[in-house]
Amino acid sequence: MKVFKNSILLLMAIAAIAACTPAIEKHAADIQSAEDELFSSDEGFVDKAKALELVDLYVSYANNYPEDSLAVESLFKGAEFCLNLGEGQRAITLYDRVIDEYPDFRKIPECVFLKAYVYENYLGDLEHAKMIYTEFLEKYPDNEFADDAEISIQNLGKSPEELIRQFEEQQAQNDPE
Repeated sequence: MKVFKNSILLLMAIAAIAACTPAIEKHAADIQSAEDELFSSDEGFVDKAKALELVDLYVSYANNYPEDSLAVESLFKGAEFCLNLGEGQRAITLYDRVIDEYPDFRKIPECVFLKAYVYENYLGDLEHAKMIYTEFLEKYPDNEFADDAEISIQNLGKSPEELIRQFEEQQAQNDPE
């Protein structure tokens, strides 16, 4: 009788796994189809509504299959889309999910840096931006974005005109006449 119960449990487990496989494959196919449609345009611009629908698909995939290796990539791609579409707060939310839920993800330093970038350039929250850039430098001092973070901290709140003037002054000092 015990062997019979174990066999039934094993069959139920296999059936559950098999039932999930088509759903995950369909979801992945839906994402691929949406990406293909979005990037197939010859017009040179991205339809924002379609791009946000794709973000929704990425988030849905991560919500439904959080243990799948593509879940974190989906959230990261969604955050990148939001960043590029000017959806700053949503980008922050997705970067936070990646940081909190997938702390071993190879692009965590990039997520932290981009989160600071969004606070600075999209949300105008210079205090949060400085705090996160500083955190980034403390945690990842040797990262490829470390110099960018330092420069960002030095230039927080400066207008483009101030930056140009500063650059011209540095050039003048470096040019021996």
